Amino acid sequence: MPDYHDDLRFAHVLADAADATTMERFKALDLKVETKPDMTPVTEADKAAEELIRSHLHRGRPRDAVLGEEYGLQGSGPRRWVVDPIDGTKNYVRGVPVWATLISLMEAGENGFQPVMGVVSAPALGRRWWAAKGGGAYTGRSLTSATRLHVSKVDRIENASFAYSSLSGWEEQGRLDGFLDLTRACWRTRGYGDFWPYMMVAEGAVDICAEPELSLWDMAANAIIVQEAGGVFTSLDGVTGPHGGNAAASNGLLHEKMLGYLRG
Repeated sequence: MPDYHDDLRFAHVLADAADATTMERFKALDLKVETKPDMTPVTEADKAAEELIRSHLHRGRPRDAVLGEEYGLQGSGPRRWVVDPIDGTKNYVRGVPVWATLISLMEAGENGFQPVMGVVSAPALGRRWWAAKGGGAYTGRSLTSATRLHVSKVDRIENASFAYSSLSGWEEQGRLDGFLDLTRACWRTRGYGDFWPYMMVAEGAVDICAEPELSLWDMAANAIIVQEAGGVFTSLDGVTGPHGGNAAASNGLLHEKMLGYLRG
């Protein structure tokens, strides 16, 4: 199995640089916010963080391609870095500390590009999570000061904690009835949103989570971290990986039960 330690160390350097950029503008009174064609917000910090990461990648990994939320795909080849400079921009704009920079490395294989390494850094929360294929998932302040992550062992849906983002997306996708049935079946539901539910699934603090509409950069880093923590990450239709346009993550024991409610 390939060793991704050097890539993981480099991803931490990228995350450190992005954190400095995003935290400098977090809660700034003169923060510039624009509306993208899809009607979602983008800030100067989103753009600056992605530009900085791309610059580091151009110098440190010049042969690798880069796909980012703000500036699209650049380059080609069997290795592709996928970047969401600020996952949770709406939170960032409002001063809510639940946002993160998502950085992943994907490699081409028999089933297309799949994530082999990922880092999720949430500086306003003081938290960071990471994983590499075959090496486990961790959280901590650095590679040398970390705790290994493991998903929960809850095996009954009535004992499960379920995290989600919002109701509107489920209604737009025609899956609201199943979503509501799942919330009624679970022990506990909370709308944490964005990257955080996936990290809590990996930590074992939450048992299942799902979102009805996502892009690849929203999912790639989350997917490898959940998987390396012993969990399962699929689309709502049960296809493994981050390519389905939506996501369901769990400790594995509850996955099929969850999908049974959410398939629509």
